[in-house]
Amino acid sequence: MLTTLTEENYLKAIYHISQSTQSEVSTNAIAQKIDAKASSVTDMLKKLADKNLITYIKYRGVHLTEKGRLAAVDIVRKHRLWEVFLVDKLNFAWDEVHDVAEQLEHIKSQKLINELEALLDFPTHDPHGDPIPDKNGQIHRTNKILLSQAEVGKSYTCVGVLDSSSDFLKYLDKYKIGIGTALQLEDKEDFDQSMNIIINDDAIVMSKAITNNIYVKLHKGN
Repeated sequence: MLTTLTEENYLKAIYHISQSTQSEVSTNAIAQKIDAKASSVTDMLKKLADKNLITYIKYRGVHLTEKGRLAAVDIVRKHRLWEVFLVDKLNFAWDEVHDVAEQLEHIKSQKLINELEALLDFPTHDPHGDPIPDKNGQIHRTNKILLSQAEVGKSYTCVGVLDSSSDFLKYLDKYKIGIGTALQLEDKEDFDQSMNIIINDDAIVMSKAITNNIYVKLHKGN
């Protein structure tokens, strides 16, 4: 049974929320994620349950069925592949691609998406460092931590962002921080947890609000 654009948006929202919770996804969390009224969310959840895409437990929340998870992951796969295409082939900046990919992710043709993936030489991550699911719905995640959890005196590589909003990405561009950027953690303030970071020989002070939104992995050689 084909899903509508709105249903796909709900499935993707539930999937993303479920990545950070071990329990059912609440109706309120979904409403906040997609900016909808709780009553409208409840109506849609009933439709998704009727299609066996979610399990809906009144007053507790929902979780994706295997059918629903695969549908959601397929949407995520298409979204992230389109982001790579827009950056690599059409010269979009990484802060410009999200809204366009939101439109392109609803294209149904699997042949188009498979050919797109081949054209891009089977990328494993999107421009923001998020893993791209393969055509079987498998996601190969890399070990990473938030910069706020990093150890003083060690070097790290930026591998992703938690906040992919345009404003945050433009902030990172201002300081020439992107995927693959080397970061040396020089010091961390006890008072406010701000960090002194060396990037390309330049010293930058980052607030906890910033370091809580940058993913890094330990640089080889540490």
